Amino acid sequence: MTSSPFISLVALIVTLGLLITVHEFGHFWVARRLGVRVLRFSIGFGKPLFRKTGADGTEYVVAAIPLGGYVRMLDEGEGNVPAHELDGAFNRKSVWTRIAVVLAGPFANFLFAIAAYVLMFMLGVSGTKPVVGEVVAGSVAERAGFRAGETLVSVDREATPTWSEVGMALLEAGFDGGSVAVSVRDVDARQIERLLDLSHVGESLEQGTLLEDIGLRPWRPQLPPIVDRLVPEGAAARDGLLPGDRILTVHGEPVSDWQTWAEYVRKRPEQPIPVQVDRGDRVVELVLTPDAVESSEGLIGRIGAYGRVPEDLVEQMAVTVRYGPIDATIAAVERTWDMSVFTLQMLGRMLIGKASLENLSGPITIAQFAGQTATIGATAFLAFLGLVSISLGVLNLLPVPILDGGHLLYYLIEALKGSPVSETVQAAGQRVGLVILVMLMGLAFYNDISRLVGS
Repeated sequence: MTSSPFISLVALIVTLGLLITVHEFGHFWVARRLGVRVLRFSIGFGKPLFRKTGADGTEYVVAAIPLGGYVRMLDEGEGNVPAHELDGAFNRKSVWTRIAVVLAGPFANFLFAIAAYVLMFMLGVSGTKPVVGEVVAGSVAERAGFRAGETLVSVDREATPTWSEVGMALLEAGFDGGSVAVSVRDVDARQIERLLDLSHVGESLEQGTLLEDIGLRPWRPQLPPIVDRLVPEGAAARDGLLPGDRILTVHGEPVSDWQTWAEYVRKRPEQPIPVQVDRGDRVVELVLTPDAVESSEGLIGRIGAYGRVPEDLVEQMAVTVRYGPIDATIAAVERTWDMSVFTLQMLGRMLIGKASLENLSGPITIAQFAGQTATIGATAFLAFLGLVSISLGVLNLLPVPILDGGHLLYYLIEALKGSPVSETVQAAGQRVGLVILVMLMGLAFYNDISRLVGS
């Protein structure tokens, strides 16, 4: 599902504004509680758009560039501090107090992710039953004994009620390599456990093709080629297709089902397609020109039309996972932990060259995903917010000078050796950290633009 540039922009601003505020508030709240005077709380960089000074003397700022934020604390390293205010200076606090203030930002992001996932699980996460439609001949799945019609029950003894859960569980298991136990229920309702070899799926982990590479294809019903609804301003609506139309022929060839029609369209971006449709009382001739859309497969055609799915089929295959407050909290903590570990594993694979740096994403990609999930609904957007919040927390804990993790490293060294890291070393670290950060941001922007132009 696509979203308009306006929705994507608004969703990006909401995402970054909310998560940056959460992160900086963590630093701010703990600093205040531990007796550190806060001079400025800023969301964004650059020219201030909003500025207000509170009764406590803290300046609250919203700035023009919403790609970060900061909490400026009273510190002798940044200027002269009056003698009567020295007790509130950050550098005068114990090393453990400074460590607590630094950790508070990432910790706030993890707490936010847990809260987002709790709400998501309580609202209910919708998905599709993991029923196998096809096992690719000669694939890993076929060698493991999987059969069409089976339902995947669990992966590594973790329940998998939807295909989304199956994909996530296999992704996590894939990082460890080797074999993973997959429990299935066959067509005779017998529960069987099979060992799936994941030792050769490294490439698919980063390309998002894990299920396909394993050889498991989800079951898809043979839908009639009847239009259910249209995307406003999409190619189908623009070229005259209407809800209720049945696709009869394309280029004079009969169309038997919706999947055949959809695949035909995907292969013909920006190519005129003559079609014949049954409009109930008459047959209508149309020419549809699919929009070209960038995907992991390259440019594909899309007309913005959805096939009609029988209601009984929706009820049969749809699954909604919903928990009460306690179970939702447990599931949210587990999800946050799993996604944090997964993020670290992916970063580790990039560092040693086992994963492509193309996986780094910048604000353009984040905006696209933000818009798409916001369009889908509340639970999808909450899942997206949780994931980005976790990524922000993990990235800030990396031992890179200029990030929270770099400051944390300095303070841990200070705690071990009994004296602060020299100013010369810290200054050199700041320069190195800034170079690393600029390079990563440049690479992320480059990846964004490459995806956008399809290069």
